[in-house]
Amino acid sequence: MRVGILSDTHGLLRPEVIEKLEGCDLIFHAGDIDKQELIEKLEQIAPVKVVRGNNDKEWAEHIPYVLNVECQGLRILMCHKKNEVPKSRTDIDLIVFGHSHKYEDKLENGVRWINPGSCGPRRFNQEITMAIMEIDKNGGYEIHRIDIPHREKPVKLPVEKDKAAVIKAVVKGIEKGLTTDQIAKKNCIDAELVQEISRMYLTHPGIDVDGILNRIK
Repeated sequence: MRVGILSDTHGLLRPEVIEKLEGCDLIFHAGDIDKQELIEKLEQIAPVKVVRGNNDKEWAEHIPYVLNVECQGLRILMCHKKNEVPKSRTDIDLIVFGHSHKYEDKLENGVRWINPGSCGPRRFNQEITMAIMEIDKNGGYEIHRIDIPHREKPVKLPVEKDKAAVIKAVVKGIEKGLTTDQIAKKNCIDAELVQEISRMYLTHPGIDVDGILNRIK
């Protein structure tokens, strides 16, 4: 059985991630999805098990914060934040979590903890990662880290445009529910710039135009 493990996509499903998920029998998403449409896209590849993250607002009220899953006899607990994993857990082999955007894989008191990192919009200089788990019929398993390449050239605001106005336009598009491509096309800017502004806006509650402007030169 092949299981894709990802987290913190923040509304972005990269083509490279879709490619890695092809052939999976099941997909785990450890929260901070940001929109229902992303889950629907994943469900076109394989059944999805998902937990709600701190950035998943009213639309995600039907999604649990903690989920127990069994695969081929392997007992798995899913939760977005590591510090919110129930302390009274029993009979768990593997814990899948997210939130930090940093890949983590460790064994603690007989329980394996796996954070696939983030494969959504890149945060500062952090790596873009996910994981693939292979489970045999007896419950034995292996987890493989998957690194998604990113372009070396940093995302920058176009010098020929009013930078603050660009950010305002992108935020307005996000609030209207427009897609990345729609916002990019409407404002004649790079889609990766839209993704970066979107990531900052959605993952930093209360951030204003100046705050975003200070992070993107």
